Amino acid sequence: MLKTPSTATPLPSGHAEGVSDDEFRAAMSRLAAGVVLVTAQEPPLDPDDPQAPGVEDVGMTATAFMSVSLDPPLVLVSLRTGARMDELLDEQPLWAVSVLAESQRHIAGRFAMKGRISDRLLFQDLPYVRGEATGAPLVGGALATLECRTEQRVAAGDHTLVIGRVLTARVPSVEGGPLLYYRGRYRHLG
Repeated sequence: MLKTPSTATPLPSGHAEGVSDDEFRAAMSRLAAGVVLVTAQEPPLDPDDPQAPGVEDVGMTATAFMSVSLDPPLVLVSLRTGARMDELLDEQPLWAVSVLAESQRHIAGRFAMKGRISDRLLFQDLPYVRGEATGAPLVGGALATLECRTEQRVAAGDHTLVIGRVLTARVPSVEGGPLLYYRGRYRHLG
């Protein structure tokens, strides 16, 4: 006999009965995730004004990043709706990803800070090259780098899922394992 689903009573947090913000966070913290740096170039506010500030590099640490498809090559990154990177990638379709190595914990922490200093200063002492297809920074020492063009944006709760077509993919000859995020902390394999 099939049961009719009951109407769930929303909790004050807006969640359906049975899961709180804290319970959801605790459960998801048990899922280990790789750590990436998502980067893009913010175009000048007024390209016709020679006095206007030029192109600015923007970066953001992300753990919600995954491969979606091999043919065509697609990846997905989840961005908090309204975050600077979300707003930028709504206007700028070209972006890049550097898959961080376990030795790059300082980079992950730097670009994950709340109330952080300007992105220009965050990139100042980092070794990077500009991507051929996007112009976005690709961090030196990364395990892999990808350059992408947005194919689709999907609203998903308080996040935006950005699906990108991979334009370039490189695996530099870097030693070491991946930087992981597990139970609220950066970790490494082993």
